[in-house]
Amino acid sequence: MSTDADPSTLVKVLHLVFLSTFWGMQIWVTFIASFVMGNNLSQHTFGFIQSCLFPYYFHIGSACAFINLTIFAMCHPSELLNEEETMQITVFFICVIVAALNAQWFGQVTSDIMAEMHLIEQSYGLGEDAGWFPHKSFMRLRQLDSHYRELTSRLSIYHGFSSLCNLCCIACNGLSLYYMAAHLSTL
Repeated sequence: MSTDADPSTLVKVLHLVFLSTFWGMQIWVTFIASFVMGNNLSQHTFGFIQSCLFPYYFHIGSACAFINLTIFAMCHPSELLNEEETMQITVFFICVIVAALNAQWFGQVTSDIMAEMHLIEQSYGLGEDAGWFPHKSFMRLRQLDSHYRELTSRLSIYHGFSSLCNLCCIACNGLSLYYMAAHLSTL
């Protein structure tokens, strides 16, 4: 630590709680729940659950990232930062920015586009099959409906950016956990 006095145990616990909460949510939502739901629910049900769940996921993640940055910055005055601590505060800052972008923009736009696509799909009787893989009927719909084709293209872009933001936050939190583990005196 760079300060004269170590932070209190309460501050350390809060820092660990917010970091582990965000990390746990990320691992669960990204690598477990998404695959289970994607394989077992209809595409529209899966999309509806995501559109309800993701705003909470993204906003709670943003709050956790901001609190982690704040706690770390308060415990490490900028004039006393060493190279490793500068890297850690940079990682927290990047996580806050990327999480906020996802919460305020990419995630919401993705959900809005998906909802509009679902309406078009429902009008053609599509979207009630379970599983990940696009069916030939969706490909045919893209050929027939130019608005749907444009929405599909926009969804790919925004979903890609949202996924990239999510993976960036996972990497940032993984680095933060590594930093924290490297500085534990004992378990």
